[in-house]
Amino acid sequence: MTTTAITNIGSLVTNDPALGDESPLGLLRDAAIVIDGDRIAWVGPTANAPAADDTVDAGGRAGIPGFVDSHSHLVFAGDRTQEFNARMSGRAYSAGGIRTTVAATRAATDEALEANLTHYLREALRQGTTTFETKSGYGLTVEDEARALRIAAQHTDEVTYLGAHIVPPDYADDPAGYVALVTGEMLDACAPYARWVDVFCEKGAFDGDQARAILTAGKAKGLHPRVHANQLSYGPGVQLAVELDAASADHCTHLTQQDVDALAGGATVATLLPGAEFSTRAEWPDARRLLDAGVTVALSTDCNPGSSFTSSVPFCIALAVRDMKMTPDEAIWSATAGGAAALRRTDIGRITPGARADLTLLDAPSHVHLAYRPGVPLVSDVWRQGKRCR
Repeated sequence: MTTTAITNIGSLVTNDPALGDESPLGLLRDAAIVIDGDRIAWVGPTANAPAADDTVDAGGRAGIPGFVDSHSHLVFAGDRTQEFNARMSGRAYSAGGIRTTVAATRAATDEALEANLTHYLREALRQGTTTFETKSGYGLTVEDEARALRIAAQHTDEVTYLGAHIVPPDYADDPAGYVALVTGEMLDACAPYARWVDVFCEKGAFDGDQARAILTAGKAKGLHPRVHANQLSYGPGVQLAVELDAASADHCTHLTQQDVDALAGGATVATLLPGAEFSTRAEWPDARRLLDAGVTVALSTDCNPGSSFTSSVPFCIALAVRDMKMTPDEAIWSATAGGAAALRRTDIGRITPGARADLTLLDAPSHVHLAYRPGVPLVSDVWRQGKRCR
């Protein structure tokens, strides 16, 4: 293996206060990084950089950890342009729109599903995303959920079983029967491909008792919980997530004070998904309220064809700063170290010796430009697991 030194990084976000200015971002000026294989071997001032086999001059560009997108739905087929157009013309979003994608996904071949998945992964990588989680949830049969997870597992370790996305039309008159399928035969078929189990705990999807049964069954199979919680209305999802030690409660749009207190007192990360609010004209989550209470917050894209069809973490950072009351520093931390926390990972989301060599150079002098210059393609170079990708 060869070593690579990246020198003359104008401003480096390490997310390690011991390496930089003692802020949560651990900012380091005129910095250098040495990569050895797929790991970070050294971080410090350019003047002190050890010799390496190859050298890349960053030319004063800002450096950040690769984005950790901890919530996406990328195994799907079809398009919901008409639904989006109708919603933007005045029709409200409801969970039922998922059924359109379910029909298209069931009809697609394995090859078509994988081609779609890899297309959006390449798109995300170009925008600095080096780790992603993705879910099933658009098959809702034993065979279709298992194949979605099998395809996803060929591209990421962070695979989530979401058989409990909605009750499919073929079980509309027997939701209890569908819960039995999700916790039984479907779970047995899907568990070998997944790390996580998820449920859409929401009116129109699964109630608290159903969600508890699904998550508990997943835990018994060795899958760790995460929860779609409190997106469209107040409900039991957030507190259920904390009670079951879920890695994350995702959306967190409608929260009581008891919900905020539960998150602050537990280990569950609040994953906020501003692309969903942007795409549905819904109420924005109050990130400021969560942060001020001491809750760990992650930012993610929720990339899916219905309610948040964006793979751009930089776009979500800009939304979080503009509309969710986050500072630029908080938003970049939440999109990197916060996403890692939502996946219970310590080897990603930071630039520190021993961490995986996932990092991005921006065509800008500071990470603040991600919010300051929204919509501008600032990512100039990406390294993923030590390999330069662009």
